Amino acid sequence: MKIGQIRWRNNEITAAVFDEKGARPIPEYTLQGLIERSEKEGVELSVLAGRRAASHHEDAAPIIPIHPREVWACGCTYEMSASFRDAEHGTREGFYAYVYREPRPEIFFKGTARVCVGPNKGIGIRSDSKFTAPEPELAVILGAKGRVLGYTIANDVSAWDIERENPLYLPQSKVYNACLSLGPFIVTPDELTDPYQLDMNCTITRDGKTIFDGSTSTAKLGRKIETLVEYLYRANNVPSGSVLLTGTGIIVKEDAALAPGDVCSITVSGIGTLSNTAGLVE
Repeated sequence: MKIGQIRWRNNEITAAVFDEKGARPIPEYTLQGLIERSEKEGVELSVLAGRRAASHHEDAAPIIPIHPREVWACGCTYEMSASFRDAEHGTREGFYAYVYREPRPEIFFKGTARVCVGPNKGIGIRSDSKFTAPEPELAVILGAKGRVLGYTIANDVSAWDIERENPLYLPQSKVYNACLSLGPFIVTPDELTDPYQLDMNCTITRDGKTIFDGSTSTAKLGRKIETLVEYLYRANNVPSGSVLLTGTGIIVKEDAALAPGDVCSITVSGIGTLSNTAGLVE
């Protein structure tokens, strides 16, 4: 099942079920509220959504599918990402490759709903960065105790030149206004049964011309999602309705750094396409 959110009566944020005919609103619920209700009743999210959704369809575009309570992100989960970062930093000892091959993953705090946007909203380029790039990722929606409730697309926008200057600047590279896009839908595990066989493509267009086109598959993900979740929850009570980003396997190099007006589109098989236009943020 594809679920998410729309703006409905009086422009209120409302959960919805999506299919080829449009959106079926779930009155009186946001997606977060629906998750909380499903967990309280002990009912699968897709089952509750199906019961509560209106029988009619609305011609309403999907907005950000959830306003996450917390967002956490993983790095160096694809070999290509680890190798590129070691080359960027000139780290002969290969500490990014070390993280890729060792049991403990890299996990960092990306932010809250405050820094998130949805489909067709603006993603941010820091005014003090000259090399900001998208990072296309599979995102996991988490329920109580780390239960996987569904999957969506994430664009982990990052100021790579700031991290490249010094790895201790990672939070400034990763966390700022409009640094993350999510959407367009959340696909529940009953429909998306194998998250390791998803094709992913990312394009950047500028003035109608494609300046970047890259692809990967989640089959190249070097860690199991359950392992990432298990490490995240060690001594860390992440609240239900949070999001975990699983890392990127598509590397956008500096010659395709985002500029104001660029359109970044990420397509993941079985989920859809997430598009955003880049702009400067102060």
